Amino acid sequence: MQWIYKMLVFLLTISLMGCAGNENATDRNQTNNQNPRQVANNSNNVNPRTMAQNNRGNAANPTQNVVNDQGLSEEYHGHISNRPETKLKKEKPPAANNRYIQVQLLGINDLHGQINVTRNVGGKPAGRADYLAAYLKQREAENKNTLLVQAGDMVGASPPASALLQDEPTIEILNKLGFDIGTVGNHEFDEGVKELLRLINGGTHEETGNFAGADFPWVAANVIDQKTGESILPPYKILKVNGMDIGFIGVVTTETPTIVVPSGVEGLTFSDEVEAINRNVAELKKQGVRSIVVLAHNPGTSGVNGENPTGMLVDIANKVDDEVDIIFGGHNHAYMNATIDNKLVVQSYSYGTAFSDVDIEIDPKTKDIVTKRAEIVTTFQEGIKPDPEIAGMVAKYEATVEPIVNRVIGSTSVNLTALRNDNGESILGDLIADAQRLALNTDIAFMNPGGIRADINPGDITWGEIYTVQPFNNDMVKMTMTGQQIRDVLNQQWGTKTTILQISGFTYTWDENAPNGQKVVNILLPDGTQMDPNKSYTVAANIFLAGGGDGFTVFTKAQNKVIGPVDLDVLVDFIAAQPKPFTYKMDNRIQKVRY
Repeated sequence: MQWIYKMLVFLLTISLMGCAGNENATDRNQTNNQNPRQVANNSNNVNPRTMAQNNRGNAANPTQNVVNDQGLSEEYHGHISNRPETKLKKEKPPAANNRYIQVQLLGINDLHGQINVTRNVGGKPAGRADYLAAYLKQREAENKNTLLVQAGDMVGASPPASALLQDEPTIEILNKLGFDIGTVGNHEFDEGVKELLRLINGGTHEETGNFAGADFPWVAANVIDQKTGESILPPYKILKVNGMDIGFIGVVTTETPTIVVPSGVEGLTFSDEVEAINRNVAELKKQGVRSIVVLAHNPGTSGVNGENPTGMLVDIANKVDDEVDIIFGGHNHAYMNATIDNKLVVQSYSYGTAFSDVDIEIDPKTKDIVTKRAEIVTTFQEGIKPDPEIAGMVAKYEATVEPIVNRVIGSTSVNLTALRNDNGESILGDLIADAQRLALNTDIAFMNPGGIRADINPGDITWGEIYTVQPFNNDMVKMTMTGQQIRDVLNQQWGTKTTILQISGFTYTWDENAPNGQKVVNILLPDGTQMDPNKSYTVAANIFLAGGGDGFTVFTKAQNKVIGPVDLDVLVDFIAAQPKPFTYKMDNRIQKVRY
């Protein structure tokens, strides 16, 4: 329904009370007690992005009342709170060798537009763009030869303060901080190549108007336009620091087509990362460049002291040309600080809650990096003041979207969490799948767990909270599948990784001791009968799953596909229709066989 995008004119002139990012349910219950039905019944047709853009720049008294960290500090939402390296005594770095050029590389990855989100790390607040900025500026002041780099997923799955403005705020903040170079992650393709290139190069969007773009270059060596055979972005860039050339090559995971909606990567090929890196290392070497850094949106992790390194970054480090000195990674939101095949490989968690400080020394005679060391720094808010310039920008963006974000849709008396139990089921997964099945009037529904990005705490539920749960604006798809195809989809949950889909309209049991492809045992319909493998059933799923996302390729064999409403609209409507407050409980739809 379109009413979720409607807004009272007077909402632009009154001050709404917000949540200020407080996870305390009692505080949230005190916010914005306006009846959501009244808002819906008295609103006019306004798209939230259009309204936000119209309100942009008109925030005379910017506030920070926008919901910004509800249920987001859990590991199952891509955030790692337990960071043992933060408890270690900081070692004094070795003395600088005056024979060499001292260069500092400050790197981030997987920001996801979290410009106004505070997370908990070890029980202490961390993150937000203004605190990240304060840390980066503090470190920059220590070395005049500093470059700021990013390793992808700067945007996508963003909170409303960035997303409702087409993630332009995130790019503007990176510009203001003076980032020097970056690469793309898989989420940069969420809205397609055209929108990605608009954010980088500038251009006009129908909702937000003209945008100047990024002030720094983006590189991607392995993202190829199928028509031209050329990379959509420059494969590498040479930056000169104190007379020394440093070559930067960018790559993104080849898994991108399986984890992005098909329209986002249409017409693109994602070639092998190692081959792309080595091809461009050869080009850099021809130009006399001996200091080479790779920005790789690929996963990896290690122990605090670099022990037990694992992940794709390890494979890349072992296979790429030895002229590569440093690899910045990303994608799995983890810690990595290890030396592999004499290459320093780092990753600094996610969401602006940490950054990588890489210190290198370049021999001016050979122009090669001769020493390198890294520190992964968590951006605790304690003991440092937020950068006032960035804080002002964030407050302005928040005020722009505040009337939309803080509108109360419903209320709940229970914690609606995406935390999955041992069987693979979550209460929020049940609720979302139920909402989609009801909206599309189907027999069953599937929801991918990776599309559930936050929890909903007890108390009033705002539009902004619902958006944070489902920020991708995926179209829903109604289709028909046979019972056998449904069984086949369920068996695809166990492959190279385990991804348990959230479901509605049936129950099933699975046996962890059975081989892959045969783990699903009984599939039961609500009346207690077995699902008929030869019968057709109507199925609801978002367009990401319907296109075979997350490796669920059986969905591509479904018939009679019809595009439905946006998943966010579906969830907003479902919550608005519930009693106030409402309760929800897990239905035990997924059961693991017990021996």
